Amino acid sequence: MELQQMRYVLAVAETNSFTRAAERCLVVQSALSHQIARLERELGAKLFERTSRRVRLTPAGAAFLPAARQAVEAAERAAAEVAAAVGEVRGRLSVGLIPTVTAADVPGALREFRRRHPQVRVGLRVGASDELAEQVRQGAVDVAFLGLPTTSRPHGVAGRELARDRLVAVVAPDHPLTAEPAVDLRRLSAEVFVDLPAGTAGRLQSEQAFAAAGLTRDVAFEVNTADSLMARIVGEGLAVALLPAACVPRLGGVTGIEVTDAPTRVEHVIWSLAGRPPAATAFLSVLGIPGIPALPAGPAVSA
Repeated sequence: MELQQMRYVLAVAETNSFTRAAERCLVVQSALSHQIARLERELGAKLFERTSRRVRLTPAGAAFLPAARQAVEAAERAAAEVAAAVGEVRGRLSVGLIPTVTAADVPGALREFRRRHPQVRVGLRVGASDELAEQVRQGAVDVAFLGLPTTSRPHGVAGRELARDRLVAVVAPDHPLTAEPAVDLRRLSAEVFVDLPAGTAGRLQSEQAFAAAGLTRDVAFEVNTADSLMARIVGEGLAVALLPAACVPRLGGVTGIEVTDAPTRVEHVIWSLAGRPPAATAFLSVLGIPGIPALPAGPAVSA
């Protein structure tokens, strides 16, 4: 069983297509299909069901996938460690972040990281804090930026607290609340809200604040991320939101109002307790995270 064969299986499983998998792996489709067929003969089981319309994993393929992914990731980590030992950072870096991260300039850090370490391939994942924390624990994400209530901390991972920011009410520019310098949660409880799905860390900070004040509220709209869609719902006057003050200027078309008894959001950067690959250490070094050693930069790329 060859490592490249396992890479091909992973690519097909992730793209649900032999054609797209071949494009990702930079090989012709016939070569990729031949190698997977060869692996299936060696294993004595089909890994994929193929029809003219779709490709999907068989039960045997689903059982094979986790171990194959671990083997490929272990080989890539080993190669990256060897490269780091001779002063070169290479391999892959997977970064997860919530849309409202403000304590770190992630795009700016990535620009500097790429200038220093152009051999590293970077993948970005945007999601909810609880999902990203689980992906770090599983090893699918190397570094993640989270936003949590003050009552919560990321578990099963290493990390640092980056910053704290109070939530503000976000309303349409012509909303009656814009005439007031500040509001409290009791006044806001009369409004219709848009928020993240129930059970997520981003929703929890608001839920806890209203519950602590003995109040309830109507969350009529749920969205997966606090991004432009949430801002459009607010801007149309359909609902109001509670968001970190520092992220409101990014949204556009909405107005932020101070909330006198607002909850506080804490931003964290986290990584695996099992250790950091060299690329993750180098990225955290670019961010200036305390306790993270600087690594030597590779040859710069031209602009």
